[in-house]
Amino acid sequence: MATNKSTSRNSLRPIPNFIFASRWLQLPLYIGLIAAQGVYVFHFWVELVHLLEAAFGSQTALQALISSIGYKSDVQITALNETIIMLVVLALIDVVMISNLLIMVIVGGYETFVSRMDLDGHPDQPEWLSHVNASVLKVKLATAIIGISSIHLLKTFINAANYDVKVLMWQTIIHVVFLLSALAIAYTDKLLTSTHPDKH
Repeated sequence: MATNKSTSRNSLRPIPNFIFASRWLQLPLYIGLIAAQGVYVFHFWVELVHLLEAAFGSQTALQALISSIGYKSDVQITALNETIIMLVVLALIDVVMISNLLIMVIVGGYETFVSRMDLDGHPDQPEWLSHVNASVLKVKLATAIIGISSIHLLKTFINAANYDVKVLMWQTIIHVVFLLSALAIAYTDKLLTSTHPDKH
């Protein structure tokens, strides 16, 4: 009887192997995210170059910045002011935070769902990657999304004169929802950790 069970399991092995190998279908997705990050890097440098050119008096670069941040004024703007600089810098920070989010998804997702990267002992191994799992990754992503939402909300408040009250209200509500969702995810993870400490 034991021999028959062993033979049955061996005959089914190609199917679980095929299913397990299907995880490599995610690889093109992570490569696509790497390409998307390249677009963000390009966008970051375009905005930074415009900011530097505008600081040296380029009207073309200044108008490009004003258009990209959606800044409006009753008077014609011929030079950088504190509000424009702040909005551009926040936009750059926003790009960096989204890039960080992409790195967490690419590296953490690949490590968790596709294949080990064997970075143990590597001097540049991210601290969080040594104990990453689906639950930890979920909490970190939720925290990163809150940070990005905070930057967007701050940009909106600085440029509040150019937004409708409903836009301000809904952005605030959405940010609060993100915050509550992150707290709920973290609390759920804490409960799971305390219930099954050996699995974390």
